[in-house]
Amino acid sequence: MFLAACVQLRTREDIAENWKKAEELVLRASRQGAKLIMTPENTLFLGPQFHNISLAQSLDGEWRMRFSDLATRAKAYLLIGSIAEKIEGEADSNRCYNTSLFFSPEGELLAYYRKIHLFDVSIPNGLSIRESDAIQAGDQIVVVQTPLGSIGLSICYDLRFPEMYRKLVEKGAEIIAIPSAFTLTTGKDHWHALLRARAIDNQCFVLAPGQWGVHDKKGTRRSYGHSLIVDPWGAVLADRGQGEGIAYAEIDLERLRQVRQSIPLSDHRIF
Repeated sequence: MFLAACVQLRTREDIAENWKKAEELVLRASRQGAKLIMTPENTLFLGPQFHNISLAQSLDGEWRMRFSDLATRAKAYLLIGSIAEKIEGEADSNRCYNTSLFFSPEGELLAYYRKIHLFDVSIPNGLSIRESDAIQAGDQIVVVQTPLGSIGLSICYDLRFPEMYRKLVEKGAEIIAIPSAFTLTTGKDHWHALLRARAIDNQCFVLAPGQWGVHDKKGTRRSYGHSLIVDPWGAVLADRGQGEGIAYAEIDLERLRQVRQSIPLSDHRIF
């Protein structure tokens, strides 16, 4: 059993301020004893657009080093929900990857995941978002093996594609990370339901650190908040609600084993 923490941010267009707040909350979670800490999608930048291509860096760039050092100081496994990753060999590219970074307590980059499903939608209130205008989709399913458990990586819009989570479980996932910047419009109707469904369908713990609040001066980009931690039975262990802060919960993999034994879905699947 260990303590997990989901950091909820209101990332905006000032990258220095965003770093300062993320650092503060990660270290606060560490002081509370968290051994697994996660930040939301777009940890370093979020404005009227999802991604500022000019901020994209390679995986050995400055921000990877800063987050590596932060994991070391926090003495915890640290998932940075996502940053803009430069596409190597395409210096003048008008797109980047939307990439999660997973660090060990020693600061080693154990894994990275490039968001597969891109958020290209026209929401009924008139907000239109095309993530694919700035992002190149990834194509790799990623599960990280750690002493805390096997952790499957995904990002935000991936949440709506249950077949992806089946693949993560087939690769051994026990804990699923879903760092997000869920819009206010869709979040109030779908966020809790989808996260609980993924936990129940896959009999996994789900950790979903989210963005919250208004991200740009015009107020056009708003996120729902409610960073959640859900157990394999679908029970919500923690809900951060509104505002910046941290959701905490104890993760007990024995609970996962009990749920999987009581309803052995993997033995009953036909398709």
